[in-house]
Amino acid sequence: MTDFKELGFDDREIFLRYLGNYDFNTYEYTFLTLYIWRKMLNVKFSFIDEVLIIKKSTPKTGTYFMQPAGYKKENLEDIVLKLDSIRKGEEKSSSLFRDIETPFLHELLNLFPSRISYCEDKDNFDYIYKCEDLAALTGKKFHRKKNQYNQFISSYVHEVEDINDEGVIEDCIDISRKWFAERGQDDSLLKFEMESIEEVLPRAGLLGMIGVAVYIDGKIAGFTAGEKANESMGIIHFQKADPSYSGIYEFMNKTFVEKCLSGVELVNMQEDMGIKGLRKAKSAYNPVKLEKKYIVDLL
Repeated sequence: MTDFKELGFDDREIFLRYLGNYDFNTYEYTFLTLYIWRKMLNVKFSFIDEVLIIKKSTPKTGTYFMQPAGYKKENLEDIVLKLDSIRKGEEKSSSLFRDIETPFLHELLNLFPSRISYCEDKDNFDYIYKCEDLAALTGKKFHRKKNQYNQFISSYVHEVEDINDEGVIEDCIDISRKWFAERGQDDSLLKFEMESIEEVLPRAGLLGMIGVAVYIDGKIAGFTAGEKANESMGIIHFQKADPSYSGIYEFMNKTFVEKCLSGVELVNMQEDMGIKGLRKAKSAYNPVKLEKKYIVDLL
């Protein structure tokens, strides 16, 4: 029997050993991502033949696994069969794997050509942008965003602080609480996010979190917090602002990539979850690609 342990802060070093090089294109597999959403997704982990196995479970999806980490190609078939056996012992499970990227899907198709069933998880495709685009905001497709950015810098006396500077984290939590109070009282996802912000931001430095906070007339107006997953991709995890300041999101995105992701090619702004407003907002920044994720089952 394989015992699974609930993910905790002290497990970070273990995950960095397996996932620290970060050979993924989605945001799902960083320790910070898993830690932020561990309660909502019931994230647990174990090891099979020294391979890291990550298990998630929600009322909607039931139990499923992510791509194993640290496996060798010659033992992948055995690991998948063991995971399928574990899954069959779960009370509810609609698929063996979720959060699967294209390369691992192809490996599974090669191993089990007649047994793999899969579909695109379109509401969870990641929006990927060029940092250079968000920093420069040049060209016709960014004309509106550039105007909004210019309106912000010409309209407000503002300052930018690192989120890890003294006192800034508390301000970020405060504005998040105000944002949540106005929008999220009846939204379970936003409740989980607010709880995560309150728990994660005080440990931002220890978790490798980077970010910027914007102050207008000495009062916090918004912040962006994320991480550098590897040398070529950053991730935005949290972004909250007072929208009464016109252009503040354009300003924060540009400032975040300039100050926190210098020399990094891409930034991942996660998925839209099928929410029309999010889809419209994220599409407006002209992503260079939507990184696909798949739901996979073994027949």
